[in-house]
Amino acid sequence: MCPTCLQLCDGYQYQLDEFTCEMCPTDMRPVPNRTACCPTPIIKLEWNSPWALVPASLAMLGILATSAVVVTFIRFNDTPIVRASGRELSYVLLTGIFLIYLITFLMIAEPGVVVCAFRRLLLGLGMAITYSAMLTKTNRIYRIFEQGKKSVTPPKFISPTSQLAITFILISVQVLGVFVWFAVVPPHTIIDYEELRPPNPDLARGILKCDMSDLSIICCLSYSIVLMVTCTVYAVKSRGVPETFNEAKPIGFTMYTTCIVWLAFVPIFFGTAQSTEKFGSLSPQMFIQTATLTVSMSLSASVSLGMLYMPKVYVIVFHPEQNVQKRKRSFKAVVQAATLSQKTDKPNGDTKIEPDRTQ
Repeated sequence: MCPTCLQLCDGYQYQLDEFTCEMCPTDMRPVPNRTACCPTPIIKLEWNSPWALVPASLAMLGILATSAVVVTFIRFNDTPIVRASGRELSYVLLTGIFLIYLITFLMIAEPGVVVCAFRRLLLGLGMAITYSAMLTKTNRIYRIFEQGKKSVTPPKFISPTSQLAITFILISVQVLGVFVWFAVVPPHTIIDYEELRPPNPDLARGILKCDMSDLSIICCLSYSIVLMVTCTVYAVKSRGVPETFNEAKPIGFTMYTTCIVWLAFVPIFFGTAQSTEKFGSLSPQMFIQTATLTVSMSLSASVSLGMLYMPKVYVIVFHPEQNVQKRKRSFKAVVQAATLSQKTDKPNGDTKIEPDRTQ
């Protein structure tokens, strides 16, 4: 065989005979002397990779903080601050926050049928639980205050049992969507040979991953984003509620910050593919997107945990003298506060509101 003939083959070609070059199959690459093809090495996101270490560390801190809040709430379950925060919905919301942190470890774990199934289930479920609970809380606050402007009759479905039922109905939409996805496309793994197929075949790698495209990930999160936006709308509508009257303002600040986090996430997530193609990043697109997604989810969970529950835990642990029962608030007090709020909304209104509430 003519030695110079081997130089005619380049890229992913190998020498079939003295004058012919052939392309290696998609899952293979040429050997160094280009006389044959060999299997392309397969890689996956490793736990010791920076793209896994940073998200995993954030998630672990979040799980520890969430566990501390849950333990504190259980320990002081019958104290006024815990009761006033809506114990039932608080535990549901904390469960959702815990699942948001937990999904990080599933996104990093080695892909398999079981792991891929749980990724689909929990990727949107944690956020759906969290924002369904917050939406139910915010909607209740808004309806109570709006009803107080019209009549002395309390609105319907504001009891703890009703709030839980509404929350679980909202969550069931996400669960139903995931099981339909299971039925249409069962979870499975694939090996992507196209993402890391640079001009130099020696650097080619196949990436083991779950069969979840960028679009399917966004679709999985879309319902949670709808809940998030709706909750933000109710938070804006409830911004006129007196500051000492309820949790409307902390929830509002939580939702504003969360929306900023996710508005930043979307262009980063979809811009990753273009940047890696343009600049030839050595890190697979999937690794960067996984890190971006998990960090964004951990940040949104941390915002909810920090703004809604850390102040309560601080009072319970360090200032127990403030964790006392305040005067019982009737719906009549709500009507009075709503009426006074309408007066202060007028240009010349100077009425000061000091509503009676139970924390």
